[in-house]
Amino acid sequence: MAKSTLDTSAPTLSSLSAVIPAEIASSRRVASVDILRGLVMVLMAIDHVRVFSGLPPGGPTPGIFFTRWITHFCAPWFIFLAGTSAFLRSEKLADKGALARYLALRGLGLVLLELTVLRLSWTFNFDYAHYMLAGVIWAIGWCMVLMAGLVWLPPRIVGIIGVIIIAGHNLVDPFRFQLMLALRESALAWIWQILYFGGIIQLRGDKGPLLAVLYSLIPWIGVMAAGYWFAGLLRAEPTRRNRICYLLGAVAIAAFLILRGWNLYGDPNHWGTPGSKLPPALSFLNTTKYPASLQFLLMTLGPAFLLVPLLERARGVAARVITVFGRVPFFYYLLHIPLIHAAAIVVSLVRTGHVDPWLFANHPMLNPPPPPGYTWSLGLLYAIWGIVMVALYFACRWYGGVRRPPRQVPPGS
Repeated sequence: MAKSTLDTSAPTLSSLSAVIPAEIASSRRVASVDILRGLVMVLMAIDHVRVFSGLPPGGPTPGIFFTRWITHFCAPWFIFLAGTSAFLRSEKLADKGALARYLALRGLGLVLLELTVLRLSWTFNFDYAHYMLAGVIWAIGWCMVLMAGLVWLPPRIVGIIGVIIIAGHNLVDPFRFQLMLALRESALAWIWQILYFGGIIQLRGDKGPLLAVLYSLIPWIGVMAAGYWFAGLLRAEPTRRNRICYLLGAVAIAAFLILRGWNLYGDPNHWGTPGSKLPPALSFLNTTKYPASLQFLLMTLGPAFLLVPLLERARGVAARVITVFGRVPFFYYLLHIPLIHAAAIVVSLVRTGHVDPWLFANHPMLNPPPPPGYTWSLGLLYAIWGIVMVALYFACRWYGGVRRPPRQVPPGS
């Protein structure tokens, strides 16, 4: 039996990172999905470079705050589009049973990947007995397993269930701390941490490894279920699809402004409270990500709905570059973390002449603060991010060509 230790402190990683299948037949691809997915992947790398830079998440200066805040859009849209991809996969399979098996097996594979390969990528150590990380890939994996059951329902019902979870889970906010105290000594507290509260779970009594639950399954299963329903809209006539996307975006943003502006509902942490370390404008945007509140999801999903029609018309070099990332998300995610980690080692060698042992600590959680003099400037952070993105572009372009070789045109055609 796992012994649980509830941890109410906010984790220090935005992860979003995520793995989203891209199995959309090329003749039926919706360009905005690839571009949007690629865009959030580019943003995701900013925060993952920040983890190794030693800069704190979310403050105290506006530059550091927005370096973290802009990456909040990644996890919601990765997981939302994972649901969309599940629906599009069902069109290829045309068999609910085959889809359910695919989601269950792929989901379990992602959970295993998170606990092994990605854990090693973050830490560059084999100290698995110390702790394991349950990050965004863990959440996507288990949500896929849950979706294997939901896909037997009509997509509309799946979507409605998802919206109810997203909108309703903050009803527990007034009782959050009482529930956590009541569960602290319960033998089943670890289940509730995995489902909702997150935090640190002690496995196998007092001597087992720690499981750091960064992403709980609620409300993310709701986000994935809503994305599954949304996929049907992508097959609609473009004018109607765009009109609905604009409406969804406007409603989500308006709801966020009203709920957040008057601190009505949807986030346990109110803005503008006395003693806040952030100025009011930043405090307003500082919504809760762990677990993701309704206000956090409205703030991040709303603008992206508005982008879908705009990105459908996107052309030019930038759109083509971002699409390269969006079409090979699994490869990108596996590669980008160890590449960023290796880049941080090179930076340490150049700056100090040696590799700081802190870079082999247990990132992104349970690690000590960076040693004095280690922390990068924002300029260095973005410079390393730019170099990493160039390397990832060429790697992803190569892999995309291997995965989908150019169609051969018969001579004389």
